[in-house]
Amino acid sequence: MKTSSQTEKILYWLKLGHSITPIDALKMFGCFRLGARIHDLKQKGYDIKSELIERDGKHFAEYSII
Repeated sequence: MKTSSQTEKILYWLKLGHSITPIDALKMFGCFRLGARIHDLKQKGYDIKSELIERDGKHFAEYSII
């Protein structure tokens, strides 16, 4: 059985219309480097939007596909 890469799983999630944050990626896909995976997807031509979020005094990126 073929297992999907983290990048493929993240892409599928985004294509379903969901957004993703680094903590989501860690919990759902075991991905510690979401920014790197998003970079990989952008290099493949996917148009991914980044939004800076502040919650409880912490800043992080939230990504979605356009």
